[in-house]
Amino acid sequence: MTNHNQWLFRQQLSVVSLTKILLDPFVAVLVLIGCTLYFDEPFRGPYPLLALIVFTLTFPGKWPEVTPRAFWYEVVMPWFFLSGLILLFGYSIGYLDYFPPNLVMVWMLVTPVAMWLAHRIVRKLLPRLLLLEGGRRRAIIVGAGHLGTELRGLLVNDIALGVDVAGFFDDRAIERTELTDPGKLLGRLDDIPEYVKAGGNNIDLVYITLPMAAQPRTLQLLDELRDTTASVYFVPDIFVSDLIQARIDHIHGMPIVALTESPTLGVSGIGKRISDIVIASLILLLIWPLLLILAVGVKLSSPGPVIFKQRRYGLDGQEILVYKFRSMRVCDDGAVIRQAGRCDPRITRFGAFIRRTSLDELPQFINVLQGRMSVVGPRPHAVAHNEEYRKLIKGYMLRHKVKPGITGWAQVNGLRGETETLDKMRTRVQYDIDYMRNWSLMFDLMIIAKTLVVVWRDQNAY
Repeated sequence: MTNHNQWLFRQQLSVVSLTKILLDPFVAVLVLIGCTLYFDEPFRGPYPLLALIVFTLTFPGKWPEVTPRAFWYEVVMPWFFLSGLILLFGYSIGYLDYFPPNLVMVWMLVTPVAMWLAHRIVRKLLPRLLLLEGGRRRAIIVGAGHLGTELRGLLVNDIALGVDVAGFFDDRAIERTELTDPGKLLGRLDDIPEYVKAGGNNIDLVYITLPMAAQPRTLQLLDELRDTTASVYFVPDIFVSDLIQARIDHIHGMPIVALTESPTLGVSGIGKRISDIVIASLILLLIWPLLLILAVGVKLSSPGPVIFKQRRYGLDGQEILVYKFRSMRVCDDGAVIRQAGRCDPRITRFGAFIRRTSLDELPQFINVLQGRMSVVGPRPHAVAHNEEYRKLIKGYMLRHKVKPGITGWAQVNGLRGETETLDKMRTRVQYDIDYMRNWSLMFDLMIIAKTLVVVWRDQNAY
């Protein structure tokens, strides 16, 4: 199921959807329990705590496509990165000293294999799980426009939803709809009540995808369908737009629809802040000798301060100061800032090295501890660049619904360094918005893992 239309199915957790989001966390915990049995270790003391930590960090589980590549990137790589964090943090504070090393290594290596097998088995069991929810249901879609056909694609392509689409109803002729098969157009809107009431059609669900301008027809149809047992869902055409974390809420019983909401509010925000503090603290403890060496290198490369402080936009567009090791002979922070390009004469020889390897970004882990930034998020741009691009790119400022990050989804997809064209910046913004739509702690861990690979081989930053 894709992006903004996931909202249509978030409001009701089914047996199948619960199975999907709980599968990976349960497998990780069950393998840990199995390892304690194999190594004859009692499952008490530090083991339940470790199980709780792992369950929390792997929830909700991923449900990737049934290809080894997708499973590797969405499940296996995040698991190994999480394992690395557990090893690093656990042994640094002595917590993992309570566990036999062989047990820990077997658990971490067997878990992704068990996850792969569990996914394969559960996919075969999905039809039986659907029986627990009353079997498959038949639906009709009111409105054969773009929104209706897109909804049909979601329902048809995801077997776990358990919905068969009988067809469409629309007052327009087939040529004016989005349908390519005339047989899918079952009739006009006036025909819907009788079609649903007919026992032989067995219609359980009615999805109304008419535009909001058609409100009188929608209200009339709702009134006519009261005499049926079909469940009726209204899919407003506002969901054709790009949305972030769309959901329904209530204010004293009045329903409101959140269209562009920060994905890190409430408990999610607490979880992300804790992970930021833990990861940033561990990294700073490990790299402080490197920071000293880099500071000396910057000082010897050219006159000027070691740390370059630049104004950037942070969460909700508030100005923040972001730290970097100075890599240029000048420190631009005015109304007009020229992006650094390849062979830029302003960049020192040492500066070119730390920019290429992203070592100039390391002081931003201090910004993370300050709460100004996150480890993962949209990269912060200079204020001057923000003011320029917000006028040129629709939805540009949406990327500020979360804290800026040291690395981000755009950067691990080839958009590091200079964005010399408007199209490149527009693509970067789209990746940032995709990140906010799909954010989770495991997604953050996957991006961090991919960042290590990208920094090692990418030469786009200079």
